Amino acid sequence: MSNRYSDRVLALAGLAQALQQVRRIAETGQSEASVVQASLDSVFRMDADSTLAVYGRPGDLATGLRVLRGHLARETRDDALPRLAMSVLQLERRFVREGETVDAVARGLQDIAPRAQQLGSTHPDVLSALGGLYADTVSHLRPRVMVQGNPHYLGQPDVVAEIRAILLAAVRSAVLWRQLGGSFWDLLLSRKAMLDATDDWLR
Repeated sequence: MSNRYSDRVLALAGLAQALQQVRRIAETGQSEASVVQASLDSVFRMDADSTLAVYGRPGDLATGLRVLRGHLARETRDDALPRLAMSVLQLERRFVREGETVDAVARGLQDIAPRAQQLGSTHPDVLSALGGLYADTVSHLRPRVMVQGNPHYLGQPDVVAEIRAILLAAVRSAVLWRQLGGSFWDLLLSRKAMLDATDDWLR
């Protein structure tokens, strides 16, 4: 694609897809397994050859691309997800400056990867391990990402573990977005170009 925002919008779509599932789980206790799998698989693809390879195929990010398009086109009035995304993007800035935390996450993912390959990234044991890794590392950084939802579900350990696991995927997408040259200026000044790039992927 000629649009220089093509890879950046993929990373933002990865972020949007993860956070949409976080909100869904927090509110209903349920997630879409295939959508969550695309997000969680991305955390293990640290040496992918391309941005698309991090997530798989364009279809694996279709949900995130549609969510992103709705916000870029100002067709979505829900402000909760953008606020959550901004929290993750702010957290990413702190995360990448904390070398020990980055190293701890990398080591943890290496340890979990064989189980994810054997059982699948959405297996309860893998979700528990990823959620524990987030709790032991990223969750200690500030600002903390505060997830609002139904207290009934947010009080269940397996739900909390899945949310934390997916937040780890959200942070991974935020890091990738920055690595691709993404900045808050894109969101303020390049909305049309980003919308065009998103539409290209959705065609």
